Amino acid sequence: MSGADFDPAAVPIRPAATVLLVRDDDVDRRLEVFMLQRNRNTAFAGGMFVFPGGRVDDLDDIEDYEELCDGLTDAEASAILGINRGGLAFWVAAIRECFEEAGVLLARPRGSTEALRFDDPVLALRYTKARHQIHEGELSLAEFCRQEDLLLITDAIHYFAHWVTPYGEVRRFDTRFFLARAPQAQEPLHDNHETVDSIWVNPGDALERYSQRKFKMIFPTIKNLELIASGDSADDAIEIARRNGRPPRIWPRVLTDENGKVTVIKMPGEPGFEDLPTDEPQN
Repeated sequence: MSGADFDPAAVPIRPAATVLLVRDDDVDRRLEVFMLQRNRNTAFAGGMFVFPGGRVDDLDDIEDYEELCDGLTDAEASAILGINRGGLAFWVAAIRECFEEAGVLLARPRGSTEALRFDDPVLALRYTKARHQIHEGELSLAEFCRQEDLLLITDAIHYFAHWVTPYGEVRRFDTRFFLARAPQAQEPLHDNHETVDSIWVNPGDALERYSQRKFKMIFPTIKNLELIASGDSADDAIEIARRNGRPPRIWPRVLTDENGKVTVIKMPGEPGFEDLPTDEPQN
């Protein structure tokens, strides 16, 4: 699309959900977060290190999933997000995308208080097959949960950030960020399609790699790593997410050059922010 053809006002803002999986490493018990490197050829954030996530799909409809979500109703989820209805779909999308992109399913067998384990090779193979079927649209996550008698552990997934892609970008998302402890006996792995590499990394180390130009990351990823970088453990990261309450919606503004490349990013309150174009609601 040429610059002359691009109409920023026509770009839809799509709902999306992203999840930060956290754990303590096996050696010195430092906080780690799981990150994926996106394929350079993907339309959004090509080559960047990101957290598992993606769009909220129509298949994430709350009517299919409310009975499968443990400890959180749509009314409760919507109240947490500050919307009238449909909030549970963001938790479902975060779980589905985490399974599709990283192979981690945040679920527990019905009647159990423990997260699902993949240490049985036969079960692991069955779930790997289902991961690909769900990604290809051959099977819905709801159907698979009913087949396996699973409940999604929405009660252990903490909402802690809200970002909207700025006006002027060619793809835009209204993204809710969540944080969850990675289940034991489930080892995440990139899919070698949309994502080509994966890593467990301490948030502070990831930020250092970014400063050294060893990691490429988009602005919200950097800022959300900064939010949890002060934590020493997964428990600390979860407590940071809990203390954050209902996070404010962050709607940065950008200035782009004639090729559509972002040259300036401004956060609310920064000098020059009010001078940049936006379609942010004023209420």
